[in-house]
Amino acid sequence: MQTEIQNALEVIQKGGIILYPTDTVWGIGCDATNEEAVKKIYALKQREESKSMLVLVNGERMLYQVFNEIPQVAWDIWDNTKKPTTLILDKPKNIAKNLIADDNTLGIRLVSEPFCYKLMERMRKPLVSTSANISGQPAPKSFQEISPEIIKGVDYVVNLHRDKICDKPSTIIKLTLDSQVKIIRK
Repeated sequence: MQTEIQNALEVIQKGGIILYPTDTVWGIGCDATNEEAVKKIYALKQREESKSMLVLVNGERMLYQVFNEIPQVAWDIWDNTKKPTTLILDKPKNIAKNLIADDNTLGIRLVSEPFCYKLMERMRKPLVSTSANISGQPAPKSFQEISPEIIKGVDYVVNLHRDKICDKPSTIIKLTLDSQVKIIRK
């Protein structure tokens, strides 16, 4: 795993994009503070920049690098859910502008998956995560379902967990600073 982390880190530090296993589906990612790298992902996915992507963080310290305020209900959800859960929170900071939605929100997920966690530990930055598919097509449930177009379009393909089958992507819940809660995807 250390070799894969090092290889991915070198690509990301040069502004590249990677294809990698997450705690849910395979993802396409880059340094979440690098606007040019984020543009490469939008282009590869043939996705409109108005459709924001989510960001992974590996703990509380990194979460506070991205948000000044985190509603208490966010902690309650993360503490009481067993399934990977993405929360859409208000007023992100220190992040590529083209990741932030028009309503000044950003989807964020705390990860425990060892590869992602350790990669971000080395990066000291959040990691973009979006499903490894062309926009509008189904998210692949395994590495084998990822289209050749996506595989050829990234700068590095992580050689881990290629036999893993994923049930489905994370739950998505939108929270506002005034404590409104809306389930976007179960």
